[in-house]
Amino acid sequence: MKKIIDNLNKSFDNRSRLGLMSILMIEDWVDFKTLKERLGVTDGNLASHIKALEKQQYLEVRKQFIGRKPNTSYSTTEKGRKAFNEHLDALERLLNMRN
Repeated sequence: MKKIIDNLNKSFDNRSRLGLMSILMIEDWVDFKTLKERLGVTDGNLASHIKALEKQQYLEVRKQFIGRKPNTSYSTTEKGRKAFNEHLDALERLLNMRN
C-alpha cells in the first residue's frame, strides 16, 4: 500500500521553498530583492533555496541590467508549475482524508 505522504514533493518541504514557489506561481517574474523581503530570509538562505529549485529545473533565471545595476529575476518553469500543483493536490488529499 502506498503511503499518502509519498505523493508530497520533498523539494517543497522547506517553508522558504514553499513560500518562494507560492509567490512565483502568482507572479510572472520576481527579482531577488523582492523575494528576499517577502520571505524574510537572508541572501545566502534564499540563494541556497533558489539553487536547489534550479537544480530540479523548477525555476527559470533572467539576468539583466537596469541602468547600470545588475538585476536577477526568477520565474517558474512549466515543470516547476506542474510539480508544485501536484504537491498542492497531494496536500489537499491529505487534509481531506478524514472526510
